[in-house]
Amino acid sequence: MVARVFIDGEAGTTGLQIRERLASRRDIELLSIPDHLRKDVAAKADILNSADATILCLPDAAAKESVSLITNDRTRVIDASTAHRVADGWEYGFAEMDKGQAAKIAASTRVANPGCWPQGVIAFIRPLIAAGILPADFALTVSGISGYSGGGKSMIEAYEAEGETANVFSPYGLTFSHKHLPEMKRYATLDRDPLFVPAVGNYYKGMLTSVPLQLSQLDSIPTGATLHAAIADHFAGVSGGFVEVAPLADLGRSDELDPQALNGTNRMRLHVFANDARAQAVLIATYDNLGKGASGAAVQNLNLMLGADEATSLAA
Repeated sequence: MVARVFIDGEAGTTGLQIRERLASRRDIELLSIPDHLRKDVAAKADILNSADATILCLPDAAAKESVSLITNDRTRVIDASTAHRVADGWEYGFAEMDKGQAAKIAASTRVANPGCWPQGVIAFIRPLIAAGILPADFALTVSGISGYSGGGKSMIEAYEAEGETANVFSPYGLTFSHKHLPEMKRYATLDRDPLFVPAVGNYYKGMLTSVPLQLSQLDSIPTGATLHAAIADHFAGVSGGFVEVAPLADLGRSDELDPQALNGTNRMRLHVFANDARAQAVLIATYDNLGKGASGAAVQNLNLMLGADEATSLAA
């Protein structure tokens, strides 16, 4: 059976990447709305309701409007905006988050594609809280760097216009109210928002998320090996997927900690570094903000929802 798939917002950064990944699929017919009808509500409603699945690559308000136009119980939706990530009735589209998450996504008609920044945090912190190593009210700090494609069309144009003179490390979100905080808190199972300080680098895509831990704040201080084992055990229990845990290593630096190292793939690599004598650790995740952080995750979720092999159209 050929599934009819509509990418609503296919001209945007994420939409273009998704379309490119799906273009050669024989099990999918990609639907498109003519340019002159893109703002025609009736035409959009028709194509949304004729699709077996639709992927929304839109601003939040437009995503909500598109969902409201679907009047049948058959069209399955993946929303890549932030509009539904903590909404009731929507499954969270991080397939490796828990052992049964991929099955929940496969059975759902409404899936919220995860944001790029929260995934690395969730991958580390959810297993540690579940194992009782970190308390849910732990005062967490998160930082990292992402390629400028994560800022969408306007940021891409600005960085590419400036070229080599663009800022190589530009912190943002300095009001500490980033739009990804609600999902970061909920799915990492935290009781409080992390202190989150992201940055943009002068390169197109790829990201590194860093979570430092002052373990001396804990009543029972875990070793680096304990942290690593809890995270590794969690992902060992998740069949398939694209998350890998690097071996625990006592290193002062590593060439693997390159935010662009996994570009073009759907992989996420998790690292644990610790100094037990100092009771300090840092958890570092690398992945492609346009891959596992956006379009790759959307295609992975679509595969699950259509009953296709999870890795189809995705480079490992």
